[in-house]
Amino acid sequence: MRLDPYVQVDETPFTALAGDLLRRRGPPWRAGRNDVGLDEMDYGDVVYRFQDCGRLEEITLQAEVVMLGNVAVPFATLAAFIRAQDPEAFERAGFLVSPRFGLAFDPSEPFWVTALARHCIGEWRAL
Repeated sequence: MRLDPYVQVDETPFTALAGDLLRRRGPPWRAGRNDVGLDEMDYGDVVYRFQDCGRLEEITLQAEVVMLGNVAVPFATLAAFIRAQDPEAFERAGFLVSPRFGLAFDPSEPFWVTALARHCIGEWRAL
């Protein structure tokens, strides 16, 4: 996973719309509404979640390594890296959330990492 926090994950910018992904990737394997009221497009290797207005909220994918600029962080050391580099990191519902890097993940569930849109951090804090 190549992450430019709050801007882009791999080739997908947070400005992308569902239609953009449909044109680029085709129909998802599964699409529907999740338990927190977001529309999901599940492609197997990546899940995109959108608000009703079409705004991209989250991008979740398996990431054995997270690239943050020129730094490669293996999933096995991601929690320690986040705790050392982000003094505002916090835990919610079993997830470690990093406002600095715009991501959330469950350290006990390799290798799933969720990149967040900036406005999502407040929602995670409120959980």
